[in-house]
Amino acid sequence: MAGEPQADCLFCKIVAKEVPATIVRETGTTVAFRDINPQAPTHVLVIPKVHYPDAAALAAAEPQVIADILRESREVAAEDNVEDTGYRVVFNTGSGAGQTVFHAHLHVLGGRGLQWPPG
Repeated sequence: MAGEPQADCLFCKIVAKEVPATIVRETGTTVAFRDINPQAPTHVLVIPKVHYPDAAALAAAEPQVIADILRESREVAAEDNVEDTGYRVVFNTGSGAGQTVFHAHLHVLGGRGLQWPPG
């Protein structure tokens, strides 16, 4: 069922504290943790505690939760001291865009120059 935890989802297991992660922030609706394969000095994933396969599905079903994720991305940037120097927020939606875990999540990247267009 949409929004319900999925037994085979890595991020649902992180939310449930069944899989360890370096959690940097947690709210009633979100969890933020360090990426295990960082692409920048700051590389934190912000995920909803509810399960939706991607950002588009989450936005359609629970727009307040996607707003919570965006708000938390700013908090992560502030705590990692990249808010003033610049940071990027990325939602990869679908395997063609690089999504590998099909639980909606936002990447917060910063701490180095980020080129445009992205690769």
